[in-house]
Amino acid sequence: MKTLYKYSLGLIVVFSLSTTSCKKYLDEVNPGATTLETAYTNKSGWEGLINTIYVDNYFFYGKVDFIGPSEMGTDLWINYAGSDIGITTYDNTLNTNLGTLKTVWGGCYSAIGLANTAIEFSSKVKGYSSQADIDAKVAEAYFWRAWAYFNLVEQFGPVYLTTKSAATEGNNIQPKRSTEKEIYDVIISDLKFACEKLPITQGALRGRIARKAAYAMLAKVYLQRTRLGEKEQYAQLALTTAEELINNPAKYNAALYLSDATRSGFAKAFDLKNNKSNTEFLFLQAIDVSGLNPEGFNRGRTRQYYLPDLGGRGAEWGTIETTVLYGRSNSKQYKPTKYLLTNIFDPRENTPDTRFANTFTYKFYASADKVITAALATAYQKDPSIVGKTILSTRQAYTGPDYFLASGGTFEEEKNMANDVGLSVFTPNWTIPTADKRKIPALVADPNDLFDPATNNYKLPASFPNEPSLINIFPAFKKFSGKMYAQSNQNWLGDIPIIRLGEVYLIAAEAAILANNDLLKASNYVNVIRKRAAITSRENEMLATPAEMNVAYILKERGRELAGEHTRWIDLKRTGNLSTAYFQQTNPIIAPNFDPKKHTVRPIPQYFLDAITNADEFGNNGY
Repeated sequence: MKTLYKYSLGLIVVFSLSTTSCKKYLDEVNPGATTLETAYTNKSGWEGLINTIYVDNYFFYGKVDFIGPSEMGTDLWINYAGSDIGITTYDNTLNTNLGTLKTVWGGCYSAIGLANTAIEFSSKVKGYSSQADIDAKVAEAYFWRAWAYFNLVEQFGPVYLTTKSAATEGNNIQPKRSTEKEIYDVIISDLKFACEKLPITQGALRGRIARKAAYAMLAKVYLQRTRLGEKEQYAQLALTTAEELINNPAKYNAALYLSDATRSGFAKAFDLKNNKSNTEFLFLQAIDVSGLNPEGFNRGRTRQYYLPDLGGRGAEWGTIETTVLYGRSNSKQYKPTKYLLTNIFDPRENTPDTRFANTFTYKFYASADKVITAALATAYQKDPSIVGKTILSTRQAYTGPDYFLASGGTFEEEKNMANDVGLSVFTPNWTIPTADKRKIPALVADPNDLFDPATNNYKLPASFPNEPSLINIFPAFKKFSGKMYAQSNQNWLGDIPIIRLGEVYLIAAEAAILANNDLLKASNYVNVIRKRAAITSRENEMLATPAEMNVAYILKERGRELAGEHTRWIDLKRTGNLSTAYFQQTNPIIAPNFDPKKHTVRPIPQYFLDAITNADEFGNNGY
């Protein structure tokens, strides 16, 4: 990865690219034909250009900007703070000035502009021994152009489609929208080229796009394309493409982690010891642990936005606001819905399905000894028998694999774990009898404590004045977190999967239903995923039948498998569940605001509209 980062960062300086300012696409300065010919007909300059395309991806995953557009405004999450409330709840702050959408729009068009230039100069570049070598390299540019247009068309609908290099053609200040089908035609063509020309492996450069990433992306694209018509045709293409990966694990070094007697395959997929060589990660954002990344060590901040109130309510029981293990809870924004905790996931303590336990932290441990006082017990309606008990600190020096902490650095969850004697905050997704909860020497918040049975929303303190306020206590999403790559209380340097092989199995299952209603094949693919979510002795408890197979079942299974992995909003869009009726059943707090006339696409960023001369004609998607 070092070479990739070196070229990328160097070209950022040369061309003043800025995804965060999002002005590159319209403001790129044409350096002149002679300069371009010199730079991009040279092998090193042309490859440096292609490397630079990778940079925009780093402002989507592991950062806050793409969480809202990809996961919020769905059945899984609700927002309680921060700037993305409009995206989450569809209120009037979802408008053309929203910064996160500016990042998505600008990042995608930046990648497209770079890819277009790389593709144009692929016919002129010198220094290669064969056309096949050129094709293998330019296929990366085709992949990234497809990735960018896929995000644009799903988020914004019909947008401006160009395959010309702004560096040589100049900027179009009167852009016209293309239809969604026209955009998908380019996406599919680009990915088919990538599937044919990319190398099967990129060797040690795990973050560089290889053929398995292109197949995974193409399968996802074909399935999403079914929402525009020709459903059976594109579903069959999705199925065939997914099966290329499923049926050839050795060829692509792409295999699911399998369960054993003590651990599920799903747990192994997110075991940090597997993170940097993960056979399920088909398309990923690779993070360099020595800091050779865009923005250096400022990566992996996803975890901090999903944390509960560990510095307020939690602190009363021994947690603190900021730790290297859990993250920095002063940036908290998102919390799970009741539907996700108790309907998507199995709300039983002894469930065979390990995915809730490996998706969420639901036990938070003490950073220092905490004595339970009578006042604390009374405030939380605890049994008097726990008064005087001490919640023991679990913090001490960490002795496991760790890249960052200086000698003597400490983590929670290193001692006093037996029988949970260091447990401070407990947020299970199953219910516990009230009498039992009162005797647990910790803050316990199960679904009965968190959710109003009349609304299925989090309890408002004003409506429950006789209960302690637990509105900001909940399980924390943890897939992109953990000790081994925790660089600070804010940053985490593990790799982030964008498409996993587990998703490809679910793409195949849904496609089998849509293509020809092959319920047996769908159930076979679903059961591979469900079985590996349990330990081997309980696999049979996870089996689904062909009769249970339909798109609604697959959608719930995708929630169990892929929660938090930047795909839920387009999943609801594809399956026709961006609707008031669906949200009334799954996330009722957002249902009243949802407007089907405009909320199936996002507003066009104002900075783009201000930069073109036909803004009224182009339109802002009804916002």
